[in-house]
Formats: sequence, structure tokens, C-alpha cells
Amino acid sequence: MKTLPEKVYYRINELADAFDLKPSVLRYWQKEFSFLIKPKKNAKGESLFTQKDVENFKLIYHLVKENKYKLEGAKKKLRTERQKISKNINVIERLVNIKQQLIKIRDNL
Repeated sequence: MKTLPEKVYYRINELADAFDLKPSVLRYWQKEFSFLIKPKKNAKGESLFTQKDVENFKLIYHLVKENKYKLEGAKKKLRTERQKISKNINVIERLVNIKQQLIKIRDNL
């Protein structure tokens, strides 16, 4: 996932670019995981996603795209083990960051 700038609200296209997915996929996930994804609506009726929604999309992406869960399995897993999955993703992100830093150090030697 690409890094998103710090904002209060994100539009669907910004998230689609960050996750390298089509907006329709995120809209479908929004519908299927309505117990997790609860965007605000602006005056035009467009969905505006909070940082919490982004984090929940990360959880869904991790299960569905990276671990190859089917949607029903991902829903079940998120309902029962959301905290554990969230911690695992945070550890993975930190490890990726450390790896990138080590590669930069190696390249500068």
C-alpha cells in the first residue's frame, strides 16, 4: 500500500490509488464489511473515509489480497480476531520499514 497524506477524510479514488485497486472493489468491500467501514457523506453524497476506515480497509486488504481469504472467511476472522490481525499488520509494516532502512544503509556503504 502506498502512503497516504495525513488528512481527516479521504475520497474513494485516493484510497483506490493507495491500495492499487479499482474504486468499485473498495465500494464492494464497503458494502460487504458495513460493520467495519462507515464513511461520512458530503453534501454531494460522496463517501468520505476516516483514518479508522483506512485502517479497516488495510485489515480487509491483508486478509483478502495478501492471505487469499474469501470474503465470508475474512468477515468471520475480522469479527473474532480483529485486534490480533491489526497488531500483526502493524508488526509487518514496521518490519518493512526496517528492511527499507537497512537497504538504504547497505547501499550507502
